Amino acid sequence: MSFAMSRADREKFLAEVRVGVLGVVDPRGDLAPLQVPVWYGYEPGGEVVVETNRDSLKARLVRRAGRFGLCVQDESAPYRYVSVEGPVVAVDDPVDPAVRAALAHRYLDPVTAPAYLEANRRQLADDVVLRMRPERWRTADFAVFAEEFS
Repeated sequence: MSFAMSRADREKFLAEVRVGVLGVVDPRGDLAPLQVPVWYGYEPGGEVVVETNRDSLKARLVRRAGRFGLCVQDESAPYRYVSVEGPVVAVDDPVDPAVRAALAHRYLDPVTAPAYLEANRRQLADDVVLRMRPERWRTADFAVFAEEFS
């Protein structure tokens, strides 16, 4: 029995609003990969977009590695997840204000998003956008498995 999602299902799932966990190799000694929760943007067939401070450890490690992974999950049963990994195809510096606004509006309601952008405009001016082209996908949708227990 395969739990893998179809291409259309995995891309739709990734495009839904979720917090992702970005993972990137940390070459400092014998450390595990850096894994941090992030807001991200994705449209089916497109690139994964993550905004972060240009001098953050995350940004430095992603630039060094030239790639990163992102994992998102559904925390309610039946559980599902999509993990995607690929090369960084661009680092936008400075960030296009439309991209920044789109991410804020993706995660915040219409009243809070503009307030967030205004309150954080100085901090956000130090950000870059990392663009990753999905290459490798790992997915699971346990709905079929869960039906056996219903």
